[in-house]
Amino acid sequence: MSAAWGLMLGVGLALVWLSLWTAPAQAAHRKGGWYDTTQDSLIRAGAPGVTPWGLVGVSVAVGIVVALVGAAVSGAAVIGAAFGVIASRGPFALVTSRARRTRDGLREVWPEAVDHLASGLRAGLSLPEALGQLGNRGPDVLREPFRAFAEDFRASGRFNDSLDVLKARLADPVGDKVVESLRMTREVGGSDVGTLLRTLSQFLRDDARTRGELEARQSWTVNAARLAVAAPWLTLAMLATRPSNAAAFNSASGATVLLVGGCLTLVAYRVMMRIGRLPEEPRVMR
Repeated sequence: MSAAWGLMLGVGLALVWLSLWTAPAQAAHRKGGWYDTTQDSLIRAGAPGVTPWGLVGVSVAVGIVVALVGAAVSGAAVIGAAFGVIASRGPFALVTSRARRTRDGLREVWPEAVDHLASGLRAGLSLPEALGQLGNRGPDVLREPFRAFAEDFRASGRFNDSLDVLKARLADPVGDKVVESLRMTREVGGSDVGTLLRTLSQFLRDDARTRGELEARQSWTVNAARLAVAAPWLTLAMLATRPSNAAAFNSASGATVLLVGGCLTLVAYRVMMRIGRLPEEPRVMR
């Protein structure tokens, strides 16, 4: 038990050490890599203050706690370790799920936001003023970032810098397209702003409708993959409530069975998700 407390103390000290690193350390990571992608997911999930390494630390801590509890309840350290590994994926799954819901919600409201923007420009507002108006009259999910944009622009007067901060707050590929279209409109000028915004709005509506139809057809594959992954481990959890069943896994052969089963489960799940996955739009205009 002392070893377990020592391990938990080590994890705690590692988390404290990681919290001392600030934004400059993040710049060393390659744009578009795991770090940036995970950070975008955290922003969309409503946790912009959490770093990807902080999420890793939480996952490790959750896995250790579940492993200790599982080992104590079942009496088999191997079974506890297996469920600890599964539980360590929980924080990532939660962030991914919340980020996906936010991204899907944004995809639905972007056409409405572009229409609001076009209406503001037709009413004689400047582009920064029209963007600021979205913080009061735009879709609810977009009001906070655009309200923050208006405050940034009033404080600095630098339109491009305020747009860059807005892109970082949104962390959304569709938002990147809209922001860069507006930046180009601001720099090039001309009388075709209304046409550009109407074309962009129609394009976003068509894209959202097509993707929604594909996701509806794809959902059964995703649900089947999740059910196939969960079923054997739920069965193991019920079997582990009996000491005689748990003791059967508390050996080298039992550990081998769990390890092979875990690897096969992971491979099967990844294959099914790969088959049914729709291509995700990357942030190519960070």
